[in-house]
Amino acid sequence: MADPFAADHCPRLIVKIGSSLLVGADGTLRRDWLATVAADIADRVRAGQQIAVVSSGAIALGARALGLAKGGRATLEDAQAAAATGQIALAQGWASAFADQGLTAAQMLLTLDDLEDRRRYLNASATLGRLLALGVVPVINENDSVATEEIRFGDNDRLAARVAQAAGAQGVILLSDVDGLYDRHPSDPAARFIDRVDAITPEIEAMAGGTIGVGTGGMAAKVAAARIATAAGVTLAIASGRDDHPLDRFARAGRGTIFAADRATPARKAWLAGGLTARGDVRIDAGAVAALADGKSLLPAGVTAVSGKFDRGELIAVIGPDGRTVARGLSEYDAADAARIVGRRREELADILGYAPRACLIHRNQMALL
Repeated sequence: MADPFAADHCPRLIVKIGSSLLVGADGTLRRDWLATVAADIADRVRAGQQIAVVSSGAIALGARALGLAKGGRATLEDAQAAAATGQIALAQGWASAFADQGLTAAQMLLTLDDLEDRRRYLNASATLGRLLALGVVPVINENDSVATEEIRFGDNDRLAARVAQAAGAQGVILLSDVDGLYDRHPSDPAARFIDRVDAITPEIEAMAGGTIGVGTGGMAAKVAAARIATAAGVTLAIASGRDDHPLDRFARAGRGTIFAADRATPARKAWLAGGLTARGDVRIDAGAVAALADGKSLLPAGVTAVSGKFDRGELIAVIGPDGRTVARGLSEYDAADAARIVGRRREELADILGYAPRACLIHRNQMALL
């Protein structure tokens, strides 16, 4: 079977590395291990692959330098201070490791809003594209020094998936302290390793709930990242990074869980599907769920409830009768008007709202099914 992450199948690759791999028990950077990762990446770049790295580790490094308790996560202020301090050491470590391989590194610090706001997302995409075209290796992290609890990714797994969308990548490899997804906690002797996932079902999500890793994201965050990536036509793998030369080991042994990409999705719809900050939601009945699956727009008649505060044009989630999110899209109405037309037919809308209304609540061209 062809390696889906080789340069000929995957011209652009995102590699995510967690804190537990980069930072040792003593709170310092694992420079010898990092050198082997840089060597693996350099081999791939020489083979014609363009690579960006999503790197955790700033808070852990900064916490040691500042002597902060609980790894710098006792308070939001501690985490922000640790991130600001540790990011310098993290960037220096990557720059040095890549320089030893004859590569140039660049740093990009992103917030959730940078990838949730469409204009800022396109700006980030353009920067990533130019850096990769120049043969530079971008090293990306969440800007934890300014992120808040309400406005942050919280884990770099989902950040890596969103970066893959922005970069136009074909693959993501999440290097972790676990080697992939199991059907139950891997400490259980009866645990079965899952080497390939073709569809992220409720059963797969349930497996992730029982296989939490050491990092802040855990397996649930990795499966959430896989949902974002695969919906955008990006193949994602979870593989162990515990040993030296982890990318080379993964390429040779193939030990890991691969989440197969869906067929390519138009860029705007992929961005909508991967959105993490819906301003509100609408609940719909089974008939509306079927209509959306058939390619129709969402009409008010199929809506049963509206919640949240949102303006026209903002991202909202569409939730089916079973409680699962079935779509995300840009609302044609603000929350107040949307609530007034719940369950109403098209010909009733003008009388209710007092103006000539838009026929749908979310147009199919502004919606992505999940």
